[in-house]
Amino acid sequence: MAVEQAVGHKGHSKILKSLQRNWQLYIFLLPAVVYFFIFHYIPMYGIQIAFKDYFANLGMFGSPWVGFEHFERFFDSYYFERLLKNTIILNAYNLLLFPLPIIFALSLNELKNGAFKKWSQTLTYAPHFISVVVVVGMLVAFLDPNTGLVNHVVRLLGMEPIPFLTSPDWFRHIFVWSGQWQSLGWGTIIYLAALAGVNPELHEAAKVDGATRFQRIIHINIPSILPTIIILFILNIGNFMQIGFEKVLLMQNNLNSETSDIIQTFVYETGLLQGQYSFAAAIGLFESLINIVLLITVNQIARKVSNNSLW
Repeated sequence: MAVEQAVGHKGHSKILKSLQRNWQLYIFLLPAVVYFFIFHYIPMYGIQIAFKDYFANLGMFGSPWVGFEHFERFFDSYYFERLLKNTIILNAYNLLLFPLPIIFALSLNELKNGAFKKWSQTLTYAPHFISVVVVVGMLVAFLDPNTGLVNHVVRLLGMEPIPFLTSPDWFRHIFVWSGQWQSLGWGTIIYLAALAGVNPELHEAAKVDGATRFQRIIHINIPSILPTIIILFILNIGNFMQIGFEKVLLMQNNLNSETSDIIQTFVYETGLLQGQYSFAAAIGLFESLINIVLLITVNQIARKVSNNSLW
């Protein structure tokens, strides 16, 4: 017992010494901790409405408990399979294009012309600052069957105009690739920063050994930024079920709903438009639980395979 108390006192003294030594860093950290505590952790008490039949006049604590009734209703519904399928396919499509920013960063890093490199960076990450509403407006303008620029080109090639935005077959391609256009350049910034930390002596030694530029990319650059790649991949997996809700909602219509109906848009419709707060909360909690399971699983696999992980 005395030994345990001694160890406990020793641990507390280490914490106090760390606080005294790095108090400036903890002060910088404090606003972020307070923000997450107030806006992310305290509101979590509202999760309980997923297990209640919530009525605004009764309040959160006065509403009756119904257990897993809302979850069962969602799982047994005819739209559950379509919502889950569309959400998974759309996110998996996005995830398949995860290597694009890596490839682009590796390509930019090999450019010798500094002015052209800066111009390329600016041109590619500028779309990141365009509003989602504006991006969807651009898609509507360019892809309109009658007046859109793309369909003008299609007509010049002797083909019939394509109803891109009202076709279920085209929705996923337009959504994903327009998202890549908007985020590609911005996503390369972290990889370029990681590449800047690669020891140039490694490249010099490889040149002496006769390695080509491609071989140096494969055997020096990629292994050097692999920890960064793994961490960002894990973070992407953690948001696997959370696709760009606003963009899907803006692009969605009755004609393409077969592939554009996803869990998040359904939560919006049932929760905010129809006032089924408990049902919407249960669906949102189900989605979050999938993200948590995926995040923990992929993190454990990454830690065992590569010794790189979030924790």
